[in-house]
Amino acid sequence: MTASRTIPQPRPGILDIEAYTPGKGKAGADGKIFKLSSNETPLGASPEAVEAYRSVADRLEFYPDGGAGELRQALGARYGLDVSRIVCGNGSDELLGLLAQAYLRPGDEAIYTTHGFLVYRIAILAAGATPVVAPERELTADVDAILGAVTERTRLVFLANPNNPTGTYLPIDELRRLHAGLPDDALLVIDAAYAEYVRRNDYEAGIELVATSENVVMTRTFSKAYGLAGLRLGWAYCPGHVADVVNRIRGPFNVSAPALAAGVAALRDTAFTEAAVAHNERWLPWLSAEIGKLGIDVTPSVGNFLLLHFPEADGRRAADADAFLIERGLYLRRLENYGLPDCLRMSVGTEEANHLAVAALKAFMEAGPKHG
Repeated sequence: MTASRTIPQPRPGILDIEAYTPGKGKAGADGKIFKLSSNETPLGASPEAVEAYRSVADRLEFYPDGGAGELRQALGARYGLDVSRIVCGNGSDELLGLLAQAYLRPGDEAIYTTHGFLVYRIAILAAGATPVVAPERELTADVDAILGAVTERTRLVFLANPNNPTGTYLPIDELRRLHAGLPDDALLVIDAAYAEYVRRNDYEAGIELVATSENVVMTRTFSKAYGLAGLRLGWAYCPGHVADVVNRIRGPFNVSAPALAAGVAALRDTAFTEAAVAHNERWLPWLSAEIGKLGIDVTPSVGNFLLLHFPEADGRRAADADAFLIERGLYLRRLENYGLPDCLRMSVGTEEANHLAVAALKAFMEAGPKHG
């Protein structure tokens, strides 16, 4: 029997998508809020970026530069890149979606890891393709598992490096091994949203692989270390043929003029970005150590956030900890939708927020299991 067609029907796969849920945040009882749920930088944006944003206010009747020329030139100068291979987007999320739209068809498969960024699944399903989940090892992407999931239908592999929400990463040698094992017609997309924070000698964001390959793309964002999350600004470094494809299907003015201006200024203010990274280098290990002393396991992280594991066997549930913290104006991220119901993700905050969060977690753990 033919299904009723009383309303327009979306393409197959769309209704399988669970909408992305952003981190929450609202004022506590004393009017203060400490939003540690979205991995935003506690230092805000560069004053130079803010001024550049404001400078565009009297020219809003004009369309932005559709080619993002000045920003691409600034990125090329900063990283030593061929600007013709840079594509800018309305956040890196847009670019991830465009890559899926361009290279996936119904019947194709795309791979991501168990606790990979939820946007990958959304992008794959929206393109009408089939998501394939590769198991992780100790909350870290497993190259052998990813390669073991490859079939003749595999067209795309999404890899967050470092990964959100776990904070783990693959060293460059493992990235090279992954790439070497993939078919030539499968696109490896390295999502390096947190690259600015990583200070490991064996880490490389993906520029080298893109420069020497025809099937690797690296995406980056201005939402984290640069503090421009509210403007939605990202970029991709691609092989020339991939850049050509993405430029054909992206919106002709997909990045706003204020975002472009702020992005250029943020890149130039290297001292501010270095301060943001230095803040993270100071507080990430402190938080990890102090929270670990409370009986809460912490996954080692190279990003600007921590994955906290609550001892469910003792009755101290992550959901109860979340409610306890919210009462004190502290918002962390619940992770049931990532398959981590016993965990909370905590962004590195200001000095005040970090101390308050540790004190609140200590009080929660000392209160004992919730009964009733």
